[in-house]
Amino acid sequence: MINKNQISILIVDDEEDIRDVLEIALIDSGYTVFLAENGEIALDIFKSKRPDIVITDIKMPIMDGIELLRRIKRENPLTEVLMITGHGDMHLTIRSLKYDAMDFITKPVNVDILEIAIEKAIEKIVARQQLLEYTQKLELLILEKSKLADHLSSLGLMIGSISHNIKGLLTNLDGGVYVARSGVKAEDNKIIQEGLGLLEQAVDRIKKMIMDILLYSKERKLNRTAIDTKTFIEQIKEIVELKLKGKKIAFSCNNSDFPDSMYFDNEFMLAALINILDNAIDACMADTEKKEHEIGFEISKKSGQLVIYIHDNGCGMDTQTKEKIFNLFFSSKSTKGTGFGLYISNSIIKQHGGSIHVTSIKGKETRFKIILPDKI
Repeated sequence: MINKNQISILIVDDEEDIRDVLEIALIDSGYTVFLAENGEIALDIFKSKRPDIVITDIKMPIMDGIELLRRIKRENPLTEVLMITGHGDMHLTIRSLKYDAMDFITKPVNVDILEIAIEKAIEKIVARQQLLEYTQKLELLILEKSKLADHLSSLGLMIGSISHNIKGLLTNLDGGVYVARSGVKAEDNKIIQEGLGLLEQAVDRIKKMIMDILLYSKERKLNRTAIDTKTFIEQIKEIVELKLKGKKIAFSCNNSDFPDSMYFDNEFMLAALINILDNAIDACMADTEKKEHEIGFEISKKSGQLVIYIHDNGCGMDTQTKEKIFNLFFSSKSTKGTGFGLYISNSIIKQHGGSIHVTSIKGKETRFKIILPDKI
């Protein structure tokens, strides 16, 4: 268990009185505290001191709290950030939740409420460390034994990872409910819609997590049948366009030059490809540099093989990440990833006698090339 004196906190606020009050309260509680009067200074301190938790005001000169949150998450997505907000800053609060702020505290700051929020952040940090230690031990076990003893035991080992992600989902649900209720109270349809949007995002992530768990736990006995390619592409298109609703990401599928039919397990292949497309959507959402994003999906037949391309111009991956994306438990998405979506995709493709080849350029694009036998 982590002691409070092992936790460092960065307080960012342009009001000196607030900084002083919070510093005294948190030092008395046993925390190590750093102070910054604006976002630029805070970012320099963050890069040098690497605090575990950041508490920042939303409205500040030079660099506001939203931009500071984005830059901190870019530097270290695992840092827990608490936002201090005024009652009239609801739209900024909604934006901070979208950028993965853990929680928000309203002014005037109640030290007891702040302490509870910090304790929740510490719980997440502890859970993450325990998960990391557990995963490292698991990796050693895999190296020694070459593979897990059986499928049931490996599923049990996922519970720690799943419970960690559920905590993040519950925070998002709480935020969505709070925002929606605030909109109802204020009779403001715009705020209500924002709250419902947050709830929809959380529900979508819960549904995906459950589907991944069911796919992983299900004994994969393939039911290969002849699949009409045009119908399959339309099925993919319908699912992806639903996921992209409200997002500024273009999606295109090839309308010609595909084989009339394919031969595989429709349910499992659909799940495998949607997992990869989900990864493409996340990559586009994570990229803040480009103004326009697009995802491409193409099916063709070459040299007696079925070839499926999935391309996105999102954030891309470095070599180290690319080498790990199909590993069980690995996720580059912090609390947004379960760590076994692409593992499942790779397993399904391999079971069909196929392979996945990935090329990626950090900050530019990622391409998945799936090669499958035309018929087995």
